[in-house]
Amino acid sequence: MQVQVAIIGAGPAGLLLGHSLRQAGISCIVIERQTRARVEERIRAGVLERTTTDLMARLGLDQRLKAEGLLHRGLTLVNDGRVINVEITRHTNRHVTVYGQTELTRDLINAAAERDLPIVWEASEVALHEVDGAAPSVSFCRAGAVETVRAEMIVGCDGFHGVSRQAIPASLRREFERAYPFGWLGVLADVPPCHPEVVYASHPRGFALASMRSPTRSRYYVQVALDEKIEDWPDERFWDELKLRLGPELAATVVTGPSIEKSIAPLRSFVTEPMRHGNLFLAGDAAHIVPPTGAKGLNLAASDVTYLAEALIGWFNHGDSAGINGYSDRALDRIWKTERFSWYLTRLMHRFPEDGAFERRMQDAELDYIARSEFAQASIAENYVGLPL
Repeated sequence: MQVQVAIIGAGPAGLLLGHSLRQAGISCIVIERQTRARVEERIRAGVLERTTTDLMARLGLDQRLKAEGLLHRGLTLVNDGRVINVEITRHTNRHVTVYGQTELTRDLINAAAERDLPIVWEASEVALHEVDGAAPSVSFCRAGAVETVRAEMIVGCDGFHGVSRQAIPASLRREFERAYPFGWLGVLADVPPCHPEVVYASHPRGFALASMRSPTRSRYYVQVALDEKIEDWPDERFWDELKLRLGPELAATVVTGPSIEKSIAPLRSFVTEPMRHGNLFLAGDAAHIVPPTGAKGLNLAASDVTYLAEALIGWFNHGDSAGINGYSDRALDRIWKTERFSWYLTRLMHRFPEDGAFERRMQDAELDYIARSEFAQASIAENYVGLPL
């Protein structure tokens, strides 16, 4: 098979890029190692910046998003029971949209056939060849047979554990990482949310987050040690801990119910540079990871795709190399600023095992400053709603 662009990974980054390129008449294929069912059932965050919703609108794939997405015009910080409301729309004249990443992924997959975007599912042993040469290709095994796709460009959207980043020689890569000494225990339940906005809570026992997927489905998290086990957290214990950390005002509005999904995820900040090597480009989690604090993972992938689609369309349709040559630097500029905000919010709201009384006083002082300062709230609002492209 011969295409102009081979895309590795059928997560949001790969699917958004594939649809963007097909809309511009560029031939491409998406190669995914998982089954379609596995990709569609992944539970992920769902707070979308305008970067992401605007991209879905340009693709003409935002009908369900507009019908079912929940507009959020603020966020709430809680410090040991003290509630701080940050009005993001008042400060930025913009909003975010709550729409599950699972639903967005389904929208992109369901539209693939009619948009002539081929997706290969269950592709094992994926390997990239000659990415810095004149004839790059991707090989994989499907149904016991080895297949090869020849492409002019290859884009790795296959996540942190994928093969694409490793195809860039280690001597040419610089990797920056911060692994956090805790994880998030998350629960999904069919109960109405306790608050109309997303809530980030800091408490002596640790961080908690209250969010929603719909008016009848909620997603809650509490900070836990890395060695915690899910089986040690029955629903009753989780709900008691969540309400304690949210504080009495919000705890009174929490509706409990049986969990329909429960998991523990570690937190990490990670960036690799550069995001291009020869005819190989990286986008999304293949190039960077942010902690879920601030809900930036999917949105960073969408900004990568916006930059990269523009660059590849310029190259294939107009013979302009400026976009592909500048892609890595352009994307990394926004990535590092977004990493900074996610790191800042994580550092502000969590309890770190190594911290003492001084660090706790600094958190208190910062949150008190945010509560009293319009300028501090405006800065949080600007970053939360998404920095401009």
